[in-house]
Amino acid sequence: MNELSKDAVTRLTVGDEAAGQRIDNFLLRLLKGVPKSHVYRILRSGEVRLNKGRVGPEARLAAGDVVRVPPVRTAGPASKPSPRAGPRVPVLCEDEHVLAVDKPAGLAVHGGSGIAAGLIEQMRAARPDARFLELVHRLDRDTSGVMLLAKKRSALVELHRQLRDGEVDKRYLVLVRGRWRDERRRVRLPLHKFATKEGERRVRVDDQAGQYAETIFFRRGTWPRLDPPLALLEAELRTGRTHQIRVHLTHLGFPLAGDDKYGDFAWNRALAKEGLKRMFLHARELSFTHPATGERVTLEAPLPADLAGYVDRLGASDA
Repeated sequence: MNELSKDAVTRLTVGDEAAGQRIDNFLLRLLKGVPKSHVYRILRSGEVRLNKGRVGPEARLAAGDVVRVPPVRTAGPASKPSPRAGPRVPVLCEDEHVLAVDKPAGLAVHGGSGIAAGLIEQMRAARPDARFLELVHRLDRDTSGVMLLAKKRSALVELHRQLRDGEVDKRYLVLVRGRWRDERRRVRLPLHKFATKEGERRVRVDDQAGQYAETIFFRRGTWPRLDPPLALLEAELRTGRTHQIRVHLTHLGFPLAGDDKYGDFAWNRALAKEGLKRMFLHARELSFTHPATGERVTLEAPLPADLAGYVDRLGASDA
């Protein structure tokens, strides 16, 4: 693909990595540092052409298409994050189609809102020759564990289809407060996203406006004699709503340890004094069908040392 020019028209030939992508998303990624409103303005005005014709932002690209891009000033190379920026991210598996990593807690999946570089920027900076690299799904900043990225657009499209059709198996480990008695419990409650007065994103159970979300919880350990009693659960996501596990648990009366949005804040402060200074939510396992080979792939991320150490201390205290 040709380099962009800030002084003259650039004509770009679409490769396989961008085939099937909307032209607006293609431009937004291409024109880093250009305001989103300006990208849509040059599309609406016809300054951007696809195969010499005017198109709307929803037009899909095909391999071999030629995109005309007018002169645009973009962010310089100095704005790119260093490959060494941020915490070390262990790679669980990688081939020419997919990349799976064990995301550490505290690392956002992408930059923005005061975050210079997130996981995706760090992975791209470490792979400067990669023509395509995108997140398949997301994890909250304070959640650790298995994270999947696509290295080809065809892989991204197929993995998104598997997510929509419920063919991806995602399992999390969580620590909650309360006397959890069920060995297996299915929870199906409607969730509704809203914004607080401060503009913070939140989710609540709402029978009228919510979309149904389903989680299956499995009991993996309990400490009923502790004060307060605690339980270690495995959560299987049947749907992928925002903050699904956290909101389901809080609604049931089992706040998640360290949850600073939906949990018990006084308990969180007590946990911090005991050494648990983060949310106890870990993406332990993810299974999917490989988009190229058709083989079933299961990836696991061990419980991080801080969470594993806290669980060990619970066992010693209960004994």
